[in-house]
Amino acid sequence: MDALESLPTVIGIAAVAPALLVLWLIIAADERPGPPGLVWAAFLLGAASISLLGYARALFAAIPGLTDDPTWTMVLHAVFGIAAPEEIVKILVIVAVSTQRARTADPMDNVVYGAAAGLGFAAYENLVYLLSYPEMWRTLAVLRSVLTVPFHGALGVIAGAYIAIARSGRALGAHRRDSFAFIRTPLLIVLAPVTLHACYDLPLLTLQQHPEIVGLGRRALEGAGMLFGFGTIALAARLVRRIGAHHAPHTDVSRERLAQLRSMWALTFAGGAAGFAGTAFLISSLRHWYSNPERTVTMVLVPLGVTSIVIGGVLLVLTSAAYFLGRNRMRTAAPAIPIQQ
Repeated sequence: MDALESLPTVIGIAAVAPALLVLWLIIAADERPGPPGLVWAAFLLGAASISLLGYARALFAAIPGLTDDPTWTMVLHAVFGIAAPEEIVKILVIVAVSTQRARTADPMDNVVYGAAAGLGFAAYENLVYLLSYPEMWRTLAVLRSVLTVPFHGALGVIAGAYIAIARSGRALGAHRRDSFAFIRTPLLIVLAPVTLHACYDLPLLTLQQHPEIVGLGRRALEGAGMLFGFGTIALAARLVRRIGAHHAPHTDVSRERLAQLRSMWALTFAGGAAGFAGTAFLISSLRHWYSNPERTVTMVLVPLGVTSIVIGGVLLVLTSAAYFLGRNRMRTAAPAIPIQQ
């Protein structure tokens, strides 16, 4: 059965809502949020990038088979079978979106695009997991929303942050004390997220392949996975603060613009959530009616889904228009700057 046809409303919302919430929190930390269109493009392309995983994995398919040792095979699978393909396709999305803006654009834009790509990937992956295990989707939704979804977003943030540092390193102070930063930073764009992802997956793969591990050993492996997961999120938060600190608003006009943009982004996410919920509700209602046409009560509820879609669409259109009009107005405003005598 097609995944879209079997999409239960609640499961769909549970899969996507955590990613949208984390993305909003990251955007709210940005002092000068970028164009909404590129952020949504990064989110959708991040979700679509899962379709490229087969090609990315094919590049590394032979590596885990280079050794007969089961432990090393598992390590190589974690690095080249899972982490490297997933992070590479996300990095390609970040680079593709970030190149749509000039090199002089706010470096925080790359961080936001990275978060959007990682969270789009996580939202689609979340949806697949929840639909694959409908008998335990509630537990999966809670566990993945607490750690896995923010973890994927954090990996995107780290890749986006190092892309920003590579493109604007001197402006961010990255090359002042370290003459080798211009070499190390581009390597970290790939190595940092791949290494952190592999370290997070390795304890979980160990538990999957060795279910006989119980007691203290099992708790130690579970704790190691959580340590790398939350440690990655903490590193991403540190990089966000490091880059954002160079672009804090210093004038009343910039603070006013920031407050307006954050309000617009909140409404934009509300519109997106309303549109998604309405679409999922409509599909679910039609599916139930199709499987049992005599239960016409589901058709009575269809207008609610259509109404939610319309409300979401209106919010998206209005807030997008307000963003561009407000941005142009704030840019053309000429604040009076007192001249020091």
